[in-house]
Amino acid sequence: MRNIQRFLIVLLLAIGSAFAFWNGSTDRQTIEVGRLPPEARETLALIKQNGPFPYKRDGIVFNNFEKLLPLQPRGYYREYTVKTPGRKDRGPRRIVAGREAEYYYTEDHYKSFRRIRE
Repeated sequence: MRNIQRFLIVLLLAIGSAFAFWNGSTDRQTIEVGRLPPEARETLALIKQNGPFPYKRDGIVFNNFEKLLPLQPRGYYREYTVKTPGRKDRGPRRIVAGREAEYYYTEDHYKSFRRIRE
């Protein structure tokens, strides 16, 4: 009986892993630079060359009030606008840069983040 239980547990874990892989959820916490929208790649390039930035609020402190990024002291993170085609305002997309050159992308105005892999 114990062998059957072990087999079923292993089987369920394998099915769950396969579903996560097919569903793309294994990649939900990171995104390759090449998979970013072109506007995000442009913003990332501007961040790395220290501007000039098209929006007045680019480079302001990101406070991480949502606590979705690793906790760091105030001032550690800066936020930058990623242009959203068709929008006249700043839109919901941002790149948040950490002091240690780590970058996070959000397309839903801080509801979720994906670390950018270079």
